[in-house]
Amino acid sequence: MLLILLTTVFIILRILPGDPVIALWGGKTPPPDVVERARTALGLDQPVAVQYWNYLTSVFRGDLGTSIGGTYLGRPVWGVIAEKLPATVELAIGSMLVASLVGVGTGILAGSRRDTWVDVAVRLYGTIIWVIPIFWLGLIFQLIFSVWLGWLPANGRWTGGDLPVSVTGLYTIDSLLEGNLSHFGKALAHLVLPTLTLGLVLSGFFAKTVRANMLQTATADYCDAARARGIPERRVIYRHAFRNALVPVVTVLGLQFAILFAGAVLTERTFSIEGIGTLLLRSIESKDMTMIQGVVVVYATIIVGISLFIDIAAAVIDPRIRL
Repeated sequence: MLLILLTTVFIILRILPGDPVIALWGGKTPPPDVVERARTALGLDQPVAVQYWNYLTSVFRGDLGTSIGGTYLGRPVWGVIAEKLPATVELAIGSMLVASLVGVGTGILAGSRRDTWVDVAVRLYGTIIWVIPIFWLGLIFQLIFSVWLGWLPANGRWTGGDLPVSVTGLYTIDSLLEGNLSHFGKALAHLVLPTLTLGLVLSGFFAKTVRANMLQTATADYCDAARARGIPERRVIYRHAFRNALVPVVTVLGLQFAILFAGAVLTERTFSIEGIGTLLLRSIESKDMTMIQGVVVVYATIIVGISLFIDIAAAVIDPRIRL
């Protein structure tokens, strides 16, 4: 999977129009000898096959190269990504918590009350929230909670004062590690609107998925047998139906967590958060090929790691998978 992604991105970046060397001069045409020296220094004068081989060997050595874009020119790609990654991770984890709590909770509620007004309301919610554009919902939240009510910050990760002592790069965690509740409250306040925006959009998909799986397991023979033995309906739903519906739900949750990193691009842009989503957009604008490739490597590694974790978690939940 990693090899396919790296190869695809490498090819696409080479066939797209534009020249990264020209882009460094803001679109102006530099002297030809300057262009040639720059292309030689960046290795762009070599055959594509040689560039591809050098790129792959560098990646698997852990060397993501050096930025060639105007914004981060000359800086190590991994250094810039490591600086921006905590913001995206913090946003993704917070959004996943919101999506899981709201989506799974409403999905169980709808699945256990089929064809009631609760079920209809959850299905309607899931359909509407899932198709709402992330940037539009974010702007509405900013307008209501920041401009009109003034309850929460409109953008950014931090405003005013000293930052928490950096240990993990996650402001909420670092604030707790230094024992500063004031810092924790400020970091959490900045995180509320972005995580609500991204988490609520995903919760619609979670709600519909959990509901569909609950409807299948709640009417299964083992649930009917449990009811016949006099087991309370609440216990049948949560102990038998939901537990057996959990394997596909865990798979969906895990894959959506990986997709969160893609959805974070729009959320970061809307709330002016300096994460790897914003970094990717800036790199595309400046045609910073090495930075784009580096971000894709990080995205791909995260997705592969999460996919592996999903397989292990599914085997732990359902012993039949281990057979």
